[in-house]
Amino acid sequence: MRQSTPGRLRTLRRGPRGIRGGDAGMTTSEYAMGTIAACALAAVLYKIVTSAVVTDALTSLVRRALDAPF
Repeated sequence: MRQSTPGRLRTLRRGPRGIRGGDAGMTTSEYAMGTIAACALAAVLYKIVTSAVVTDALTSLVRRALDAPF
């Protein structure tokens, strides 16, 4: 016998432990991976911002802004 559409949708939403939605947050390993990813991104951005090319460009930009005629 074929289930009606609402019954089929309810069945599709069920996981191995019943209706999904019981996990309300990250686990410790997910926090650790998120922290590692954030630190890696910060390290890459730090390297980019402190590179000679970017430092020279920012210095030039600030000098031009300070030397602008009023």
